[in-house]
Amino acid sequence: MKKAVLVYLSLMVLVSCAEKVVEEPENLIPQDQMIEILYDLSILNAAKSGAKRKFDDAHIDVMGFIYNKYSIDSTQFAESDLYYASLPSEYQKIYQNVEAMLKQKQDTLEAISKRLNDSIREAGLQRRDSLQSVKEKRVGKKKVVTDSL
Repeated sequence: MKKAVLVYLSLMVLVSCAEKVVEEPENLIPQDQMIEILYDLSILNAAKSGAKRKFDDAHIDVMGFIYNKYSIDSTQFAESDLYYASLPSEYQKIYQNVEAMLKQKQDTLEAISKRLNDSIREAGLQRRDSLQSVKEKRVGKKKVVTDSL
């Protein structure tokens, strides 16, 4: 009897886990577009946290911008986000893709920054070298003049 109850409970758990918690909305945002939306949202929220006053002064509404850019509304976004959140493995894949895109952008920006800093450093060294050679020429001319007296 105990085995039968245990088997029955196990079956109930498996069946209940397989049921969809949230039904797919009619206007579901495709997964690839949801990834792009969440990527843009991450970038904009990071920018806003760093320059909140500029965003406020310019009256920039991050979510309004996202809705306009992707031609969606708040309900469609909320329903799609809720639907994907009800599918943990799908939601995790979405956020892993967003994270990968952010990492790729970070690596690109770091490489650009490094090249820029290297070129600035190189220009500074060349300038310093050219100034040094001018000073050496002036010192050399003064020595010639002082030697001739």
